[in-house]
Amino acid sequence: MTGMPLGLFDRGPIDDEVAVLRARYPREIWPTHHNLGETAQFWLQRHDMFRELGEMLRAGSVEFAEGRVEAGPFMGWLAPRLNVFLQQLHSHHHVEDEHYFPIFRAADARLGAGFDLLDADHHVIDALLHELADAGNALQLGLKGRGDVPGASAHLADRLARASTGLMRHLDDEEDIVVPLILDRSEPGLGL
Repeated sequence: MTGMPLGLFDRGPIDDEVAVLRARYPREIWPTHHNLGETAQFWLQRHDMFRELGEMLRAGSVEFAEGRVEAGPFMGWLAPRLNVFLQQLHSHHHVEDEHYFPIFRAADARLGAGFDLLDADHHVIDALLHELADAGNALQLGLKGRGDVPGASAHLADRLARASTGLMRHLDDEEDIVVPLILDRSEPGLGL
């Protein structure tokens, strides 16, 4: 790699040296490519759901932190969405780590650096998920009179903004590594 910073919060889009098939299969052709199968389409839809839900949570937490939403309705809105976000993202990364990434890594050794990067991202994101759960719990305790509501609210908004930034970078990079491989080899060719 050409001096590209590897930290999730320190990098821009990954280089073609990491996303080795991206130039051959740019994003513009993905939706209509004959090798974009059901598994890849579902996976991309999950990523879009994480982007949408993450942004919704981030924006909602800012609204609450700035006093534009009452506590009761906000917590009724936040709790189920944050739980789904945390649980589904954790589960999604587990399936990638245990099933898909080993298959993809074995399919093309040139992608090893990319999967090392994505694996490192998963560890950072896992820590962020724990921070988000803790921040949500702290806000809930604050609203029950056992903590600092403004501080907990600001902390949750900050953690959601950081998670959103990191997650968006990770999802884009992951797609730039994985989708071109699927288009190149096909889902049946990869054993999916």
